[in-house]
Amino acid sequence: MNILAIDTSGNHLSIVLFYNDKVYSSHDKNINLKHSVTLLPALEDMLENNGVSLSEIDVFCSVVGPGSFTGIRIGVSTVKALAYAFDKKVLQVTSFDVLAYNKPSAKVLTLIDAKHGHYYACGYDNLQVVLPPCYIDETKVAELSKEYFLLSGGDGDILGGLISAVKAKLSLATSDRESLIPLYVKKSQAEEERK
Repeated sequence: MNILAIDTSGNHLSIVLFYNDKVYSSHDKNINLKHSVTLLPALEDMLENNGVSLSEIDVFCSVVGPGSFTGIRIGVSTVKALAYAFDKKVLQVTSFDVLAYNKPSAKVLTLIDAKHGHYYACGYDNLQVVLPPCYIDETKVAELSKEYFLLSGGDGDILGGLISAVKAKLSLATSDRESLIPLYVKKSQAEEERK
């Protein structure tokens, strides 16, 4: 099965291509949230450098968040467009999955910095979600650290986690392209200010 997976959820841009039982990857650590400019050229380079056409991809995958609101939308929209254009399946993995599958441990609390002393969090026990995605403050993180090993966005190999998460969740790939939606744990600041 040939899979193209992208992660545009943070300052980085990660692309993984599973093609004919080989794995190719690229990771740009800091693109300053310019995914709209860098994603398509990076995808073209990945495919051309490995002699792959988009029509050969069976599943298009996107990291759906949490993270950069704009980056997530760009990744999800790109994957949906490609899946519709080539009549292929989609798969979603979360930023939490990328962290948890990078450093599997019995009990981990994955944390994405939400700024202002808050975090998006998700708890795993043997790679099964036991604490659903939530928005918590530093006090709650300290409380949960007594029960969980903490993993944050800066911990470990993002590509390794993405590769492992995609492999583990591949059975969830679906032809229902509209099921691929961003994971927003809380409303954006702009949405909250509209109240």
